[in-house]
Amino acid sequence: MARIRKRIVSVSLLCALTASLVLPGAIPAVQAASTTTKSASKAKPAKKVTASKAKSSKSVKSAKSSKATKTAAATRHAVAKKRSAKRASSKEVAAASIRHASYGPSSSLEDADGNLALRSSVAFVQDLSSSDVLFAKNEGAVAPIASITKLMTALVVVDAGQPLDEMIEITSDDIDTHKFTHSRLAVGTRLSRADLLHLALMSSENRAAHALGRNYPGGLTAFVQAMNAKAALLGMHDTHYVEPTGLSSENVSSARDLVKLMREGAQRPLIRHYTTDTEYAVEVGGRQQTFRNTNRLVARPDWNITVSKTGFINEAGRCLVMLANIGGRDLAIVLLDSVGSLTRTADAQRIRQWVQREIGAL
Repeated sequence: MARIRKRIVSVSLLCALTASLVLPGAIPAVQAASTTTKSASKAKPAKKVTASKAKSSKSVKSAKSSKATKTAAATRHAVAKKRSAKRASSKEVAAASIRHASYGPSSSLEDADGNLALRSSVAFVQDLSSSDVLFAKNEGAVAPIASITKLMTALVVVDAGQPLDEMIEITSDDIDTHKFTHSRLAVGTRLSRADLLHLALMSSENRAAHALGRNYPGGLTAFVQAMNAKAALLGMHDTHYVEPTGLSSENVSSARDLVKLMREGAQRPLIRHYTTDTEYAVEVGGRQQTFRNTNRLVARPDWNITVSKTGFINEAGRCLVMLANIGGRDLAIVLLDSVGSLTRTADAQRIRQWVQREIGAL
């Protein structure tokens, strides 16, 4: 027993001694635990700093992104504003050009300088008997003439001597692919050559004019060649045609050339009659349809018109050419590039009043 107690005491002393020993560089368990706790305590603020930095960085990026978005939006707005201003400027220039081409108020015959006040960009009035020019404004300008073209189409058709009673069918080839205009002559409509010519001249039917050219010997190509050959023969040196309807802006002429064209057309009774007829009815799609003259002046009793033709496409403006007897004088009147649907008619009325007044003053 005594020996056992001694061993227990020895073991206890050994344990106590071991516990009191600290190896170099070692940290007591309690101190280590304390250090770990402190480190953990110090590490928490570090996380907060890191999170704060991340949040700050995110805010900066967001601010930069917002600024970039605003800058891009501002740039797009500036570009759009610049383009809008440019378009507005172009429209103002065009409008100013048209206004500059007009003389005086619409209710006045003359401007402040005593010139005939017309709003058409091109105007020309000539006495057919004496060839005296009564009024001229941009008469040498070469410009699109729209459906005035159909006067030359009629000349070529009439002079070709093809049967006027021959029936011609409107086909899909006659559909307008220049301006995609509407036509009352549906595909499949069958009319005589005379009826098609009548509608082309009186009511400016584009499909009628195209069908006439398409049924010419040699087709459209030969027809257009004949149009240009006829123009050259008449001394129309400012004139060029590419198709028979006038829908192409490449059909161009001058006021002086168009007087030559009307003079020639007036020698064909058929052209005189068809261009001045007020209305004409034909059967289309199994029912009668009435077509009317595009020049309302032909129906007025105070006008004596022998040849007439109107025209319109955007590039040409409103056009009107006529041979008329005013105050006993046979006159040629050419009005091109008029603005507004009534301007060309109003200009023609002003010319008639002006001529009548001038004759009365003689």
